Amino acid sequence: MTDFNDKQIEILQVAEKLFSEHGFDGTSVRDIAKEASINIAMISYYFGSKEKLLESLIINRISGLRLEMETLFKENLTPFEKIDRLIELYITRINKNCGMYQIIHFEITSKKRDINYEAFNDVKKYNLQLLTNIIEEGQAKGLFVKNINVALIPPTIMGTYFHFQMNKPLYSDLFNLKTEEDFNNYVHTDLTSHIQKTIKALLVYEN
Repeated sequence: MTDFNDKQIEILQVAEKLFSEHGFDGTSVRDIAKEASINIAMISYYFGSKEKLLESLIINRISGLRLEMETLFKENLTPFEKIDRLIELYITRINKNCGMYQIIHFEITSKKRDINYEAFNDVKKYNLQLLTNIIEEGQAKGLFVKNINVALIPPTIMGTYFHFQMNKPLYSDLFNLKTEEDFNNYVHTDLTSHIQKTIKALLVYEN
């Protein structure tokens, strides 16, 4: 399921907020219902269980990225500009709710719960195909080299971001980032620029 009505989206937004603040295990269906001002039966009706709600939340998150990537691909930009914009898009979305993305990836890797990730993987594959289309466009124009492992580009982007985020005290000290605003500004400027240069170097480096 990738299409949600307004009430479902409202419930998902509340669940995302609470999961980010208290973790998946630390948030009950009752907590979500209370925060959303609905009864528990409505959550059961729409999603079935807390695990199914998490599945829907994951799909909703990554489907939103798909729509933005589709729009980006159609824009009248050079392949280099599309790659830069794509990286900005990735970092902006992840940094907006880093806690939620950490929960999602923890649930995926830990396999603590019986969660069906088939639809999630289908959307990720679709997003990867859109990235492949951008890179093939650059290759057709002679801008990018041919031997590119496209599937490793998203983890390169996100891995760099998460390493920076997980070592926040270290980098705040190294770069004199005194406030949360300082840290976020650095993410959106210097860190994003560094990742853009790294990815573009991979796209043009002949090995």
